[in-house]
Amino acid sequence: MHQADKSALRLAIGLALSVFIAYGLALSMPFMVCVLAVIVLMKAGPPIPFIKGLIISILFASLLAAGGLMIPVLENYPIAGILITSLALYALFYWGMRSGSPLTIIPVIAITLIPVIGVAEQALISPIITAITVGVAVGVLVSSLSYAFFPDDVITDQANKPLSTISRENASWIALRAALVVMPAFVLALINPSVYVATITKTVALAQQAGSINARDAGQELVGSTLMGALIALIVWAGLSLWPNLWMLILWLSAAALWTGNRLYGVIASSMPASYWSNALITVLILLGPAIEDSANGKDVSAASLVRVVLFIAVALYAWGMVWALER
Repeated sequence: MHQADKSALRLAIGLALSVFIAYGLALSMPFMVCVLAVIVLMKAGPPIPFIKGLIISILFASLLAAGGLMIPVLENYPIAGILITSLALYALFYWGMRSGSPLTIIPVIAITLIPVIGVAEQALISPIITAITVGVAVGVLVSSLSYAFFPDDVITDQANKPLSTISRENASWIALRAALVVMPAFVLALINPSVYVATITKTVALAQQAGSINARDAGQELVGSTLMGALIALIVWAGLSLWPNLWMLILWLSAAALWTGNRLYGVIASSMPASYWSNALITVLILLGPAIEDSANGKDVSAASLVRVVLFIAVALYAWGMVWALER
């Protein structure tokens, strides 16, 4: 079996296990657990050793708890808090560009979500910290399990790979662009957390995607991947409506992961790059998770999902405009 086939199967099996754990055990914010698990699963190379993964999860929990320190600053000195957050985002994106680590998205989600949720309701900080920490731990676990089923024939030592060859100047410019993509959604979420919290996760994914493309391809990638994710989420929701239970959710999301994974890893030729398909899969989870929660709470799923899709398309268009403007 080709290595690309194994990677796609690992992604599908890993997401299936993540959904089983997150929704089967009724964890806090299960869709966020699945999003973080998918980010870990899509990391290139062999899986993170389990003990090392637990240590990383604890470090992330500490970082998340430290993010709570920004809450009083944002409440009492909002302008200073926004500036500090902007600098932190810039530093994280810069480090991500220089190191080439795809896991940069996790601390970026942390320093944007925790303050926003804390400003709205401090009692919600603990569930989101738990969800992100558990999501990383679940990602490490399912990555190891799926890798055990389909190991690579040739194991490369990712730890000994050099840092990204991108220059400091280019990394600085791209980090600035990514931070400017995230900040408007962050400010809007501070104003109305109930509407814009889910948008932050999507915006962070778009910001990281925007760092690797040029203005010519930005519209097709950023907006196109968002629309593709919305279409896949609609198909999964329609299939789930036929027989709504945990096993059907696992099967449909596994199918979505396998379909996108085949194109993500090049099993099926695609004119779109890997970032397009990874963003599409993350969009599926971000749209489907809140829709399931809305359905369980008796809310109008169609109206709420339509609002989210419109917001996601709006931030994708904004990210496209930002890439185009700064490239000039």
